[in-house]
Amino acid sequence: MAYWLLKTEPEEYSYSDLERDGSTVWNGVSNALALKHLRMMTVGDLALIYHTGKERQVMGVAEITSQPYPDPKLDNAKRVVVDVKAIQRVLQPVTLAQIKQDSSFENFDLLRLPRLSVVPVSESHWQQLLQLSGSRGEAFCR
Repeated sequence: MAYWLLKTEPEEYSYSDLERDGSTVWNGVSNALALKHLRMMTVGDLALIYHTGKERQVMGVAEITSQPYPDPKLDNAKRVVVDVKAIQRVLQPVTLAQIKQDSSFENFDLLRLPRLSVVPVSESHWQQLLQLSGSRGEAFCR
């Protein structure tokens, strides 16, 4: 199982929207590196949903429920999407400021490549982020 961070503009599609819908197609990714990360996802991987814009914080956990596939709305096989479902909102959102203050995150792609919309998360960073959120990591392991 791999861990990811998926960014979203909360005004366009928030974690609350994902909770309401239960699941969604994660689309709209066009950056080559972000698409490469999407292509590496497998069923059962877990993702932190991160609100961008004014919020800049981790809001919840989702599960990848499909293999990557071409975006059915586009005529471009390189533009892939995955299906995700809401698992659980974190107890306390983890802000970008909190992450920046912790020196153990200095090599985290969220900080190194701040414009990237799909970011791999190491297991140690995953556990740290869940700890900062007050959530228990075991609750999200499948």
